[in-house]
Amino acid sequence: MNEDIVLIGETDYRDRKLQFGIKIDDRRRHFYIIGRSGTGKTQLQQTLAIHDIQHGRGVGIIDPHGEFTERLLKFIPKERINDVVYFNPADINYPIGFNVMESVDSEHRHIVAASLLSVFKKIWPDVWSARMEYILNNTILALLEYPQSTLLSINRMLADKDFRKDVVINLKDPIVKAFWTDEFARYHDRFQVEAIAPIQNKVGQFASNPLIRNIVGQVVSKINIREIIDNKKILIARMSTGLIGEGNASLLGGLLITKLQQAAMSRIDVPEASRQDFFLFIDEFQNFATESFANILAEARKYRLDLTLAHQYVEQLPDTIKAAIFGNVGSMAIFRIGPHDAEDLRVEFEPDVTATDLVNIPNWKFYMKLMIDGVVSAPFMASTLAPLPVPDQSYDIEIIDASRAAYGTPKELVENAISEWMLTVAGEKMDKEDKEKILDKETPLIHTGTCQTCGRGVQVPFEPDPKKPLYCKQCLKKVKRERAPSPASAPAPVPGKVKPPLPKQVSPEHQAAVAVSGANQEKFKQDLADLLQRVTPQSYGTPADTPVDDKKPIEA
Repeated sequence: MNEDIVLIGETDYRDRKLQFGIKIDDRRRHFYIIGRSGTGKTQLQQTLAIHDIQHGRGVGIIDPHGEFTERLLKFIPKERINDVVYFNPADINYPIGFNVMESVDSEHRHIVAASLLSVFKKIWPDVWSARMEYILNNTILALLEYPQSTLLSINRMLADKDFRKDVVINLKDPIVKAFWTDEFARYHDRFQVEAIAPIQNKVGQFASNPLIRNIVGQVVSKINIREIIDNKKILIARMSTGLIGEGNASLLGGLLITKLQQAAMSRIDVPEASRQDFFLFIDEFQNFATESFANILAEARKYRLDLTLAHQYVEQLPDTIKAAIFGNVGSMAIFRIGPHDAEDLRVEFEPDVTATDLVNIPNWKFYMKLMIDGVVSAPFMASTLAPLPVPDQSYDIEIIDASRAAYGTPKELVENAISEWMLTVAGEKMDKEDKEKILDKETPLIHTGTCQTCGRGVQVPFEPDPKKPLYCKQCLKKVKRERAPSPASAPAPVPGKVKPPLPKQVSPEHQAAVAVSGANQEKFKQDLADLLQRVTPQSYGTPADTPVDDKKPIEA
């Protein structure tokens, strides 16, 4: 049997059962598997993955359940024990460091930032906004230039001015640097707090979870994805939603796919013919399918990242991902599906297969469109191969122990390292002059003037207008009292038209005083709006977005 062909099923031909397979070159155009739970799609994936492992190929598994990986571990031969990286976030006593922001070259920073934004947008759809995306994008791009950054650095960048200055002073990207020095630094405090609060809230949720924090908060990754791909190792990521939660599984799985994409694309420095194939299996991939996944499907083939994607329902996918799958996938295996999905998929199999056929497929059988030498075959029905018997001697325990020893770090050491990082500013220290430059831009501009009443000097955050009076705090209070109308100035009630008394016997004279006070308040509102219009940097577009506190009096 040709080792470049993987047997995946059998089909009836003139009453004879014939086994068939798929060539490695055709797998580079990706493999799509869909079917309801229990119909046989996991068995098909296992057939492919076990063959790859036992033939020394590079394999990656992202499993959101755990059963797939548990069975797969039993088929890994003894000689490949040290090839396995077993990434199990539920192993909280020995977390594996995984820093998606580590060592990203300048050519790929915007790709990594876009991928991270896609992951966050998928898991935070309820609070996502254009402003949040704008600030978060500039935060990530800045941190990707800064050594020893992690995802925990996001909130620190937004809340810790000293840390932010250290990051900004070393930025090379002029656009990102301009955002922090000329735009973000000029935001009014209230607007700044409102703008960053949703980011701090959401990032803080996973940063406060020790399971996630101890993985993404390690400065140095213990697993090198590029090295795993190039050296044909086995990456098994057990993202069991039942053990770590659906949101955490989606986050870590999305980050892992982002790093796999970055590592694959970094192989541009290796001639295409010399790139080793890496076969990546993603079960229930809708949990990790972000907007950037369409780019992975389109680009992965030339970097020898060969995808096998499996899930249960077409309805689980955004339209962009659907279009990317049907436009880029070479081979399809359709197990029994629901009527809505059958309507979507029948166009791929007509006229040979109808929607009714797709909803009535027996278990362990599937309709197949197989790519053969770059050409897609006509649809045909096939059966999965019988499950392979578990070997008498398996090394699953040894594999987990060896991987933990090589890639895990005791929890106590990780927590101590993160605590120390939070108390210090990592990286190069700025000199005093550079710090003062940034500090000057972040400090609101202060202007001096003279109180019109007492002649004392006052300081205000706006340039005084010679045509308008300026008061110190004490004189401003006197002016307010003088402007308040006296009860004697209130108009007398018209006989016969006196309204019923208000609750608590509020007099008509007091009602009139309140009305006059309201007019004064409107004048103060207008004065405040005029002042804000003069001190707000118009070029940054903040006036329309900045909420105005119209209850706070203007004071020097």
